Amino acid sequence: MKKILLFLFLGAVGFTAYSCDKDDDVVVQQGQDTINQAFDISPTFTKVSDNLYRWKDNFNSPLVQSDMVLIYMQIGTEGGAPIWKLLPYTYYVGNVNNDAVDYIYEFTKNSATININSTNTFSLTANPSYYQNKNFRVLILPANGTGTGKSAKGNAVDYNDYKSVIKYYNIDESKIKTK
Repeated sequence: MKKILLFLFLGAVGFTAYSCDKDDDVVVQQGQDTINQAFDISPTFTKVSDNLYRWKDNFNSPLVQSDMVLIYMQIGTEGGAPIWKLLPYTYYVGNVNNDAVDYIYEFTKNSATININSTNTFSLTANPSYYQNKNFRVLILPANGTGTGKSAKGNAVDYNDYKSVIKYYNIDESKIKTK
């Protein structure tokens, strides 16, 4: 009988110790998730130098820490549909100097910036077709937090493949507006 009482006592102490654990006090906040946003822009770039043009725009409201921004540049059309290329993107001019034009973006929680810069021997000012009449698509998406390009479920997203991103994040292209 003493052995049964000892086991019951140890069980009660163990249950009490386990139920007093304070790790369950974590509060998960709802409503902080990003709602997918997509919009098109045809920016007017500002000259910084002969080899650098820049466009910057502020977001309507600051991004939350878990947001990420992807910017795609339209590099042509196929069957009437635009072909989108994820930035950064380097276009090689194809001249004897092997000049290149780089399309780069960066973002903060408040704004996005697109820089177009060229090699020192290639003047963007003298070649405005590399920065004028360009179309870009901006996607604001919830980051997955893994840093691997995979969702928490393990499904891979190829951010270089625009169609894969649109499908994965359920973005309705017919509702994308021009900003």
